[in-house]
Amino acid sequence: MADPYSTLGVAKAASEAEIKTAYRKLAKELHPDRNKDKPNAAEKFSDVTKAYDLLSDKTKRAQFDRGEIDADGNPAMPFGFGGGGGGFRGDPRGQPQGGFGGDGADFGDIFEGLFGGRGGGGGPFGFGGNRHAPPPAKGANVGYRLSVSFVDAATQAMQRITLADGKTIDLKLPAGVETGTQMRLAGKGHPGAAGHGDGIVTIAVGDHPFYVREGDNIRLDLPITLNEAVKGAKIKVPTVDGPVMLSIPAGATSGKVMRLKGKGFSRKGGGRGDQLVRLMVDIPKEDADLARLIEAWTDGRAVRADLGV
Repeated sequence: MADPYSTLGVAKAASEAEIKTAYRKLAKELHPDRNKDKPNAAEKFSDVTKAYDLLSDKTKRAQFDRGEIDADGNPAMPFGFGGGGGGFRGDPRGQPQGGFGGDGADFGDIFEGLFGGRGGGGGPFGFGGNRHAPPPAKGANVGYRLSVSFVDAATQAMQRITLADGKTIDLKLPAGVETGTQMRLAGKGHPGAAGHGDGIVTIAVGDHPFYVREGDNIRLDLPITLNEAVKGAKIKVPTVDGPVMLSIPAGATSGKVMRLKGKGFSRKGGGRGDQLVRLMVDIPKEDADLARLIEAWTDGRAVRADLGV
């Protein structure tokens, strides 16, 4: 994989918030469900996810910046040039160092890795001090993509996912889930000397034919008849939790918004958003009875007076 900063299009000094924003934007643009006609979209999406997985982990990001691991999270070669003075890289454990080079690199550690243990005294060329080899690393993480329906995301419905080893597990979606949300499955990655890496599940929430998400709320345009608008009525309204009854007040007009509390998305801080129901009066076309009724009645109000016409 290329440099993760370049993959996400951010500077090396980018903040956590800037990295998260860049990832979410790219995840939405490159998601395979939205790019079925672009065969390389899945690969780009995977690269973006891997880059975010590395840079969103403070420890891994620091290790990458120091040159201890590569862009795929694998241990880097012991030699690497960079830093001030063009010297060797410093101790990967971040310990105070002596010796030569602009980074204060310790040649003793390097030669120890090449020629074996140095014993309690000095190593080759008289470099002293007892050092230990870097701790073994965990295996690489494995990325998964999980497509979730709009209703399942709103209600946090359980989801089943198949892992790389063929096993299946059930996941409870987190509160406030949205496209780009990631879930970490501890120990579900590749094996390594210090244990398995993790599984990183990236979620994509699908659209809905008539619900629209607005933050934690859900908006619905609800058609009502002229009779229901004029006289008022109790009607059945769909929600992500199932149909409920809603009382329409007499004299309701198109655009009036009514609120169904607690029928939106789960909030990260607890509770749920609301469902906002916008009434839309549906007038039948070419209805002779309605035409005759209107001929005998005229609304003389200046309903556009506030608009200056």
